[in-house]
Amino acid sequence: MKIELTGKRAVVTGSTQGIGLAIATGLAACGATVVVNGRGQAHVDAAVDAIRQAVPNASVEGFAGDLGTAEGCAALVAAQPACDILVNNLGIYGPEDFFATDDATWTRYFEVNVMSGVRLARAYLPGMEAAGWGRVVFIASESALNIPADMIHYGFSKTAQLSIARGLAKRMAGTGVTVNSVLPGPTLSDGVAELLADEVARRGASLDEVVTDFIKAARPSSILGRAASVEEVANMVVYVCSTQASATTGAALRVDGGVVDSL
Repeated sequence: MKIELTGKRAVVTGSTQGIGLAIATGLAACGATVVVNGRGQAHVDAAVDAIRQAVPNASVEGFAGDLGTAEGCAALVAAQPACDILVNNLGIYGPEDFFATDDATWTRYFEVNVMSGVRLARAYLPGMEAAGWGRVVFIASESALNIPADMIHYGFSKTAQLSIARGLAKRMAGTGVTVNSVLPGPTLSDGVAELLADEVARRGASLDEVVTDFIKAARPSSILGRAASVEEVANMVVYVCSTQASATTGAALRVDGGVVDSL
């Protein structure tokens, strides 16, 4: 299967590192013009350079702005009014006990993880419908189904993404526009590396060893038994954004290594 996206314009939010950068790189490799996003210009410029190094002749642009705010989303749409493929990857996470999680934290997770995707989908979907083709993908998490006790606020935000994506898929029925969610499981991203850096230093072990031990302890249902790479997650996203995936919509597609124990 050869995925060809030449002539398509893709916006990938939160794409200066990790899964987002891998998705942006994968889409660029298939010929799409990709808009990379991060909050800081230096990080955006570095990501653009990294994609150009990985994909010779890549068509890639950058937008620096905080999409966790209504103002940031409006600025992106003003700067990039055309979009054929929207990947709502922007997200924050972190463990915190339910009883220590204040209203401000709940609101922040809702604004960044949920409302960024809502605002951008609301802005870009009419243009996709008018064109008769489009792709919207929400990067959720296995935590949307397997709610972590130490990150209830995060799990809630990812479950909300599944609801929005499913509803939007129905709303866009018959338009040529598909809307799906992709649910990564434990993934060896930059964020995970930062989260486990102290444990790596304490044990004097490799990051791979620490992550594998974490999965065995915290996600014992994992069939894969290891973390996925960011490229493995990106592969699923790139396919869902392809013309070949025209019959896939309203789906919650898991790249979780079998963590969620259901048929």
